[in-house]
Amino acid sequence: MFNPRKVVSASLFFAALGAAPVFATLAHAGAREEGRLLTATEVLEEVEAMPDQRLPDTLLSRAYGIAVIPDVTKVAFIFGGRHGNGVLVVRDKLTSPWSNPVFISLTGGSWGFQAGAQSSDIILVFTTKTGIEGIAGGKITLGADASVATGPVGRQGSAATDMNFNAEIYSYARTRGLFGGIALDGSVIAIDRSANSALYGKSGVTATDIISGQAPAAPGTAQRFLERLAQATRTSVRVSPAPQADVPAGPTVQAPPAATPNAEGPRTYPLEEQK
Repeated sequence: MFNPRKVVSASLFFAALGAAPVFATLAHAGAREEGRLLTATEVLEEVEAMPDQRLPDTLLSRAYGIAVIPDVTKVAFIFGGRHGNGVLVVRDKLTSPWSNPVFISLTGGSWGFQAGAQSSDIILVFTTKTGIEGIAGGKITLGADASVATGPVGRQGSAATDMNFNAEIYSYARTRGLFGGIALDGSVIAIDRSANSALYGKSGVTATDIISGQAPAAPGTAQRFLERLAQATRTSVRVSPAPQADVPAGPTVQAPPAATPNAEGPRTYPLEEQK
């Protein structure tokens, strides 16, 4: 006999089987993005541990945005290409805490007599808001949409407090244990929308949503990255879910008045006599 309940149950079962790979893909994607954040945090820690090759404090104090792109792979044979994925954080003021991380990609090409492959950890320091606004709009081309220069390193760069930082972006790379400026003219920085959706668990989340604090809360790996960056730039860490706007303090809630003790004191009752 035809039983509609069995038909519905079977439909739900096969629908669940079809949705299972989708949920597994989303979970894997989120874990992959958190792994990128952990790697970016390690890059910051290792670079800061090199006093002779670290980013100058003077430059970091003027940064409106910092991008960390680990494991940028460059493969070349006459013509070459460079690609990597990383994270970008920004701030409204030089004393403001950093925003939640936005995932980005870096892609570039080169030509000339070259051959081989290498991997580098790249750090970009944005000294103006112009370049940041360009990235938030979709993508920018280094050297065309924003001026880029190889950055100074080490104690000499930190001591040059009168240095004029004329470029909008300063680029660094760590390759085979060495850290220094790198030329990235012509490279394109673009928003990695799929990675942002995976990390924040919201389809279609934009870079503006993340920067303005309208995106869902970031995982703990993002907070660890922000804490390490705050130490490097001598800024505070925002614990509010809104990274670009201070949340006004709410009204003070007074504790209820303590109960007035009984003036007669506690009453006691004698035990009954055992018969």
